[in-house]
Amino acid sequence: MANHDARVLDVIRSRQPCATADIVATTGLSPATVKRVVGRLVADGSVRVSGRGRATRYGLSPTYEVLAPFDVDAYYAHEVDQRSIHESFNWELLETVLPTMSLLSAAETARLSELDATFRANIARLGPAARRRELERLAIDLSWKSSQIEGNTYSLLETERLLKDKQTATGKTRDEATMLLNHKTAIDFVMENPDYLVPLSVSRIEDIHSLLIADLDLERNVRNVRVGVTGTNYRPLDNAFQIREALEMACQVINAKGSVFERALLAMLLISYIQPFVDGNKRTARIVGNAVLIGDSTCPLSFRTVDAVDYQKAMLIFYEQGNMSPFKDIFIAQFAFAVGTYF
Repeated sequence: MANHDARVLDVIRSRQPCATADIVATTGLSPATVKRVVGRLVADGSVRVSGRGRATRYGLSPTYEVLAPFDVDAYYAHEVDQRSIHESFNWELLETVLPTMSLLSAAETARLSELDATFRANIARLGPAARRRELERLAIDLSWKSSQIEGNTYSLLETERLLKDKQTATGKTRDEATMLLNHKTAIDFVMENPDYLVPLSVSRIEDIHSLLIADLDLERNVRNVRVGVTGTNYRPLDNAFQIREALEMACQVINAKGSVFERALLAMLLISYIQPFVDGNKRTARIVGNAVLIGDSTCPLSFRTVDAVDYQKAMLIFYEQGNMSPFKDIFIAQFAFAVGTYF
């Protein structure tokens, strides 16, 4: 029966809005079986219905699209211009979908809560000096990986030398060193001011962005020009008023979530999706998301073991399809890695 569900969902996903006859013809299932499967999918919220009688059509519900299992390799088997995507900003996500849904399953919540309890028990046993050392190690790893995701070519060892001894690496650009130093400045600021982004606000996000782009000849604050995103046909908002409105709505959605993990996850996704700045959006999103975790006295993420391409693919899937499953998998795995590695 689960296989029937998957087959029907695949047809609806590829042909929505579609009629019962389309599903029968494509799957080869009997009309009675399709009727039962579709009824069950409607009841559990995976599929939504429009029209009546012969005009009845089925499509995936927005909630299902956000959390549905996603085959990353199959998706990227198609080149950017061959993919069917949501090209424009999806206001429905902020207005009606994300505010009313749970982003984590019961099993995911239990796993993260267990890891959080382990972290809190471990860090409680550390003295002040040992705690500072572990947080410093995590901050260096995060500065390196976050910069690497943006194309920085410093190695982890070179990053450590730069951040600890101010020793620049041979053959690297000044901007690469500045990017890394700015990351460390921003992380240190958040750790020294754990309540600064609680609750989250547009002005505080802008403050973090300003720390990350200092001395990089980039524009501060919410942009008033159009930007493109490499590797996708998704087009972010290009109106300064709408960008600020979307960012304010994102803050409201994030602040309203009861789970710190949902708040951090959404901060990392939505700031990147909105692209509020000319540059430095994903960097800002990672630091703000970590600030949400730090503000709740739980473990931040270094992303040290994430492949930069995998990170970018997961983010583009959210831009193009509104699906957060691949990025959520990264988030949970990196929380487990951080708890097990640093503390």
